[in-house]
Amino acid sequence: MMSTSETAVTIKLPARNGEPRPIDRDLLDSTLEYIRPALQYDGGDLVLLGVEDDGTVNLNLVGACAGCPMSMMTLTAGIERILMDKVPGVTAVNAT
Repeated sequence: MMSTSETAVTIKLPARNGEPRPIDRDLLDSTLEYIRPALQYDGGDLVLLGVEDDGTVNLNLVGACAGCPMSMMTLTAGIERILMDKVPGVTAVNAT
């Protein structure tokens, strides 16, 4: 159960041609490492919880990101945009 300071966000996009594309885990990991320093600079971080067969990437925003009122904007304008751009097969980003 989430506390009042935690927010769950899911951004879902349709898979191309109705078929989910497999996600290259090495590419996903390296892309998350590319994102991580910007979050750490502000006292936050992210933890990869897993990837579902439909292309949903599950993340946990921790540290300063966990209770930040701007975490929704960080997720949509930053993390989600970068993952969708750099990692083929990502169809959704779910963050808690």
